[in-house]
Amino acid sequence: MTEPPARPTVDVVIPCYNYARFLRACVKSVLDQPGVDVRVLIIDDTSSDETPEVMAELTQDPRVEGRRHEVNRGHIATYNEGLLEWAKADYTVLLSADDLLAPGALARAAEVFEAHPNVGMVYGRVVYYSDHNDLPSVLTPPAGRTVWSGVDWIEARCRTGQNVLSSPEAVVRTSVQQEVGGYRPDLPHAGDLEMWMRIAAVSDIGYVRGKPAAYYRVHQQSMMRTRFSSLFADLEQRQAVFERFFAEHPHLPPRLRSLANRSIAKDALWRAVRAYDRDKLDEIPVDELVAFARRVFPDTERLAEYRALRRRRALGPKVCSRTQLFVGSHLAKRGAGVVGKQVWKWRGQ
Repeated sequence: MTEPPARPTVDVVIPCYNYARFLRACVKSVLDQPGVDVRVLIIDDTSSDETPEVMAELTQDPRVEGRRHEVNRGHIATYNEGLLEWAKADYTVLLSADDLLAPGALARAAEVFEAHPNVGMVYGRVVYYSDHNDLPSVLTPPAGRTVWSGVDWIEARCRTGQNVLSSPEAVVRTSVQQEVGGYRPDLPHAGDLEMWMRIAAVSDIGYVRGKPAAYYRVHQQSMMRTRFSSLFADLEQRQAVFERFFAEHPHLPPRLRSLANRSIAKDALWRAVRAYDRDKLDEIPVDELVAFARRVFPDTERLAEYRALRRRRALGPKVCSRTQLFVGSHLAKRGAGVVGKQVWKWRGQ
């Protein structure tokens, strides 16, 4: 009698620091995944709440394992411990203790991996929420899948200068993850983007359309991250990510590096533009933003955002703010952003 083929295996690494109140629901969202054999790897980074007790309860299930640090090691070291030292399955997921996998997400990702051996990472749509007991309803686009070559996926990141993943929706082939390494400790605020690009440099990237892949909880820490990303430091972090990535991958087309620098320069200039529109020159360092844009992209004066800034400088911030002469360009850019988000929900780019 022929034995049925082995099911794909997935290790789900769950770092936990004082998130005992979320841990049960998070682990349940993994154990309920159909079509794959899962192993949950909980790493308690010296929590001071009830995490040890909850972890002891959860590890009564043989599919759940746990370990606790004697000294707090921080999130980057904890992530890498799980991804590089502990995970051994076919595929790996890094899932924060307050996030959730969507039903069937791992099986859908595994199907893409099994059909495309060159794919190193598969992701799907992420849904943002704040309450485990009140998950938002979402409009589900038609099911399907897309596979990009790694270079094409990297080019898309360079065109926007932005990340498109929150993290829990990403499933990575474990052999690829361990080949490229984990998170960089010196890139604490944009290191996930750099790691995704390293994966794309050695493999293809898949996207699953239709049902969500994960639920990402919006909370105080993520709000702090949003505030961080509104500051000048975010531009420097993202530019450092691209600089480091291309320095370590000189075989990639040089135009991609220029494209990334152009995108980040455009972002810096638009922040300067908005400072004039809102009369906030005392809060936003316009001159530093312009100098940064020139440094990363020498042809800055050819950009539409630079011309927009020059027009506003001629009028001054008070006139721009009180008359809202340029509100049309702002609305157009905002509309393009809304459309872009909808396209991303359907296409993953």
